[in-house]
This record gives sequence, structure tokens and C-alpha cells, in this order.
Amino acid sequence: MKKTLSVLTATAMTATMLVGCGGGAASSSTAPAPESTADAPASSAAAEPAAEEGKVLNIWCWNDEFQSRFNAYYPEVKEVAEDKSTTTLNNGITVKWTINPNDNNNYQNKLDEALLKQDSAAADDKIDIFLIEADYALKYVDSEYTLDIKKDIGLSDADLANQYQYTKDIVTVDGVQKGTAWQATPGLFAYRRSIAQDVLGTDDPTEVQAALSDWDKFNAVAEKAAAKGYKMLSGFDDSYRTFSNNVSAGWVDGTTVKVDPNMMNWVEQTKTYTDKGYNNKTSLWSDQWAADQGPSGKVFGFFYSTWGINFTLLGNSLATPETEGGKLEVGNGIFGDYAVCQGPQPYYWGGTWICAAAGTDNVATIKDVMYSLTCDAAIMSQITKDTQDYTNCKSAMDAIAADPTFGSAFLGGQNHIALFAEVAPTIDMSNIGPYDQGCNDTFQSCFKDYFNGTVDIDTAKKNFEDQIKVKYPELSSVEWPA
Repeated sequence: MKKTLSVLTATAMTATMLVGCGGGAASSSTAPAPESTADAPASSAAAEPAAEEGKVLNIWCWNDEFQSRFNAYYPEVKEVAEDKSTTTLNNGITVKWTINPNDNNNYQNKLDEALLKQDSAAADDKIDIFLIEADYALKYVDSEYTLDIKKDIGLSDADLANQYQYTKDIVTVDGVQKGTAWQATPGLFAYRRSIAQDVLGTDDPTEVQAALSDWDKFNAVAEKAAAKGYKMLSGFDDSYRTFSNNVSAGWVDGTTVKVDPNMMNWVEQTKTYTDKGYNNKTSLWSDQWAADQGPSGKVFGFFYSTWGINFTLLGNSLATPETEGGKLEVGNGIFGDYAVCQGPQPYYWGGTWICAAAGTDNVATIKDVMYSLTCDAAIMSQITKDTQDYTNCKSAMDAIAADPTFGSAFLGGQNHIALFAEVAPTIDMSNIGPYDQGCNDTFQSCFKDYFNGTVDIDTAKKNFEDQIKVKYPELSSVEWPA
């Protein structure tokens, strides 16, 4: 594993398409959160740490999303430093936050370097908790650098029973679970109500879903939208996760990269959309892509999972977002003009997992953090009610889904949790693999030249083959579907 981390650290990798449930940089979330933990539910598993526990709990992450959740909802928080660099717990432990943005694989590179020095680091400098994403989860889960959250940390099957199964599967190797998540990330299709009304004659989510329930229907609506002067999607990557989550097998078999036929379906659709003007030729996270979600945008809709709707889309849809007392000022953009439906296929996108680092001297505190922020139904429910994020607790989400008084003002009063609750149990992680991030990033990058017409499809394929072999020298060949 040390050799693997060294190789991966030295390998130049593109930034992951998923940037941490809301942004690749260490920027503040737009979601409102309580100003203190005074009203947060108490953890039923709270316990004083063992006497031998370390005085510092080092947590590594790539943005401040988990930091904000921790400071707002972990019941044992006593005080947060003005610059947010540290958090003091009731038991006297100081939480030290190390935040390295994801851009250009920066977070993983620095994390790898630190983990390789973990054995020789001073006790209060050792990493205790670090966060990972689905695209590269197996790199850390299938290693000696992460602890078994049951055997080593002490969480029980009963503690974890209410979590969605796929969130456990992602971080499980040979029956050993190495992480736990506070959120589940099923995906939906978020569309502009006003554009749907113009194109389809309705903005009702049930009727819009009927018009978009498979790819043939989706493509037909794209043609209608274009005739009205709209783009169906913003860019090349928007539908990617919907296709990549519905493949028949993983990327790699032995030492061979096998490109699934559904990936070529994405290529074919995206080329068609580009040539016919059904998209705006943007890339995820670009300025134009963000602008397409705002008041001046002419795009029918966007594929987004839970974090994307309540963080990224909400932020981009406001012309000049302002806050007062932690709450968004409404009315300065197109707040309320979006709604969501299931779209043509179920999928998931992203998520964040909490891992305990081998060598930690804060096991009891880590157990309490993991329990409180990923297992406690009351806390999970409160996070969703406050932030509209979809948390990893089936009973809590089912209750909110059935609540006739719950709705998102941003989505025109729609209870989007009800739709997420239908998708989350269907997520299948059987095709996840350790090469997902590199293969996904490289595949998208190489085919953008084809979409733009600067290379033909055979050249795009050859570029993918060449680049993936450089990125992963142990992979000997690439097979394409007939």
C-alpha cells in the first residue's frame, strides 16, 4: 500500500469531476446552519474519551462542508475558533482542521504524503480522521491506513442498520467496513419550471417526468426545446453520471480496461446534442455552466444529486446571493423556478465518507463523532430540515418524505426528499472499482475534442488508450464495444 500511495502521489491526475458535494475549493456552503449546537439533538452514544486519548483530533478534508456540519451538529462542540481553524470539544480535545482543496488532485497528493509519514509523526500530529469520495474510495479503503469502523472503532451493526446499504458497500472490502457517511446522494433531474411550461405546456413534476421517463423521450424534448430557442443541457458532462452509473460492469477486468456500451451511448448522445445545438458546449464547474443555471440561462435542466441541488444549483440560480442571519435572501434571482423529477434513469453522484486513520489515539471520540453525525436519526433529520441535504438515515428520510408540510422554497414548495427517498434504496455499487476516478476523468477529457470536432472518434479512442496506460501502467489494453 505504501508503494501504491507513492505511485499515486507521483502520478499527475486530473481533478475529480465530483468536487466534494458542493465545491472543489475551501469555500463556505450557501446552506443555512444553526449558529451554535445549543439546540442540536444529543447523541445517544456520547461518552467521555478514555484517559489515554490524545489532546488533538486532526481532521483532513478538501472543503469546509464537513467542518460546518461538525461545528453545527456535533453535540460535544464547546467552542469554535474565530478563524475556524480549530474546534474545542467539551472533553477538552482540540479539533485541528486541515483543508486542502481538491483541484488537480491536490487533496489526495497531500493526504498520501501525510499517511506515508503517519508511523513516524508525533502523536498530536497524526491524522485521526480523513474524508474520501466514492470515485477513489477503494484506494484508501483497501489499505492499511484505514480502520475497521466496527472492530477497531466500535460501531455496531445496530448503529449502522438505518443507513442506506450502498453507502456501506462503497467503503467495504472483504466484509470489512472502513468508513461511514452522513449523506446519501441519489440523483434527479432539476428543470426550469418556466422553460418546461413553454416547451411542454406544464411544469408539474409528474407530467414532466412522464415526458422525460426514458432517453428516447428525453431526446424528443431536447428537439422541442431547441425549436423554442432553449438548450436541453448545458454541456458535455451533464448527463455523464446518469450513463456511467448504469453500466453492466466495472471499468477494469484484470489488466484490461473494458469500455461499457453505455459509455459509448453517452458519447453518441453528447455528440448529437453538440452538433444539433442541444447543449451549450460547457464543462462542469466552468463559469458558463454556472451562468446557465442562473437568471439569464436558457437551459431546460441539469442532472444533480442531493448536494448539487441545495448547494450548487441554489447558489448559481441566485443573481446576487446575500445572507442575513444565516438565511438566504429570496427574490433576487430565479428562486422558485426550479423543480425536480426522476429523469430517464436512476443514478447517484458523489457523497463523502468519514474514515478513521490507522495510528489514531482518539478512538473513543471518533466513535462518538461517527455515531452522532452518521447514525443518530434525530441529528440526521435536523440536518435535512435545516439544510435540505439528504442524510444517510432511511427512517428519518422516509418520515420527511411523507410529511405534507415539508417542502423546498427553492423548488417552488416541492418535497424533493420524497423523490430522493424513492431512488436511494435502488442504488447499486456492484460495479465500483479502484480505477473509477482516473477512467472517468480521462474518458470525458479525451472525448471533448471529438465533441468539439477537433478530432475524429478513432483519434479520441486512441488518446484515451494512450493516456490511461500512462496513468495506470499496470493496465495493458483497452477493449471497445463492438
